Amino acid sequence: MQHAARPRTLLRHGPVPAPRTRARRVRSLIDADALRVLHGAARVLLDDLPRLTDRLLALLREQEPAYRAAVEEDATGVWQEAHRSLRYSVTSLLDPCGTRDAARRCSWRIGATRAEQGLPLDALLHAFRLGGSLVWQSLVDETSRSAPEDVRLLVHVASDVWDFVDEHCTLVADAYRHTERHLAWRRENRVRLLAGTLLDGTSRIADLPEAALALDLPEHGRYLVVAVGGARLTACPRARAALVPGARVHWHTGVDAHYGIVLVEDGAEPVVPDEQAPGTRVGVGSAVRGLAAVGEARRLADTALSLCPETGGTVRLPEHLPAALVVSSPGLGAALADRVFGPLADLEPADAEVLLDTLATWLACDGSAQRASRRLYCHRNTVLNRLRRYEQLTGCSLSRPSDLVEVTLALTARTLLPRPPR
Repeated sequence: MQHAARPRTLLRHGPVPAPRTRARRVRSLIDADALRVLHGAARVLLDDLPRLTDRLLALLREQEPAYRAAVEEDATGVWQEAHRSLRYSVTSLLDPCGTRDAARRCSWRIGATRAEQGLPLDALLHAFRLGGSLVWQSLVDETSRSAPEDVRLLVHVASDVWDFVDEHCTLVADAYRHTERHLAWRRENRVRLLAGTLLDGTSRIADLPEAALALDLPEHGRYLVVAVGGARLTACPRARAALVPGARVHWHTGVDAHYGIVLVEDGAEPVVPDEQAPGTRVGVGSAVRGLAAVGEARRLADTALSLCPETGGTVRLPEHLPAALVVSSPGLGAALADRVFGPLADLEPADAEVLLDTLATWLACDGSAQRASRRLYCHRNTVLNRLRRYEQLTGCSLSRPSDLVEVTLALTARTLLPRPPR
């Protein structure tokens, strides 16, 4: 049986390639030629890198004012930075895989360093794009000079060049923002530390100029401290501003209270409203001279805050100095109350309370039995009889100034200091 004859073309040349396969081979040949042209031009650029760096610095001085100032301050440093960056840009065209990590580290360092130096991010990104444009234009110029017929092949590798530029612009921006956040965190921590040591009274004299600069307050101004309890002010600048309107204040969050270091300008005491939100307690200390004395001002503000009722309000220390004396030395205040009111311990508790409430009301009414009787809803003579009985039981005379001072302080201690359990 005879076999059918095979077509001569198949025997002689093999299978005819599919159109897509032919296109792929053509593309591969074009890409290979394009890479050959790219590598040839890149090697020339690598040998001519110092001149390329000089051109980039000239462009930066001409087109980017922020870099113009940087070059004037540190021309050598900027030149070396640009030289390293360009070297990695060109070397990455020759060996993308081998130089990728080193090139990325270089760009990251540049972004971080320029963030620390305060160069604007826009200026930095502009510099990187100028560098990318310069490399691309230099590749085109070199190919046009050495092999004009091959310039068209560079189109096939243009995306590789610009992908590198875009990747490193993103990397530089990430490094810049990361460093900015870290620097901001360090600055905030340093400000908190400086303010905290001022308020604690542990600040070193050598740190005062830095504290003044960080807090934007004069080192030798007059200050008072405002202590705020029972309020959430940390995330509410408007609420803080309302506490001391129109004043220069640096706020610091402590463990038990918020503290405002308030600059007292032109000898005028800042106005702190008497009325506060329910539960917001404000203690205003006395003024001191200089940041070095802010620790003492904070202690005075804490004393004022301790006098403030739990329901809220404002207490200014200069208006409550007798009470401040009592709470500043609670042991002595308790001892005074025990000595002055000790003779009433043998009475029934309710009877003793009536005498002490009458005495406190009479003092609050400036010694007027008539006004005290109206507050206590009793006759004037009843008030006088209770006062006379108190004098008989304690041996004190309410007409004697020294006894009256002791009674007043003892009543303050009884009101403000915690009472020991019976």
